[in-house]
Amino acid sequence: MTPIRSAALSVALILSPLVALAAPAPEPMRFTSQSIEMPTSDRIFPDGPGAEAVNNNCLACHSAGMVLTQPKLTKAQWTETVNKMVHIYKAPVDQADVQTIVDYLTALKPTP
Repeated sequence: MTPIRSAALSVALILSPLVALAAPAPEPMRFTSQSIEMPTSDRIFPDGPGAEAVNNNCLACHSAGMVLTQPKLTKAQWTETVNKMVHIYKAPVDQADVQTIVDYLTALKPTP
């Protein structure tokens, strides 16, 4: 390495921390309150045995339309899904209504 090139490299290494210090500080992260309007629906679950339990428990988090458009599930799959809502997502479902909800959802779209 030539002396001039070596000196230039030395100056660059010495000045690089100073260049970093001279850079403007990034803007601080700013948090602001936001509001959103969730879609509303007056749709409820169709009448049938257990409809009241489903309407009282499930509509707190889901629209009826969202649940009613789910694919056909077996009783075991609905049981797993309802239990996941209760135990994992902490859905406010009355434990006494769990079996009624599962039976209702299974009867909506029976699997062959």
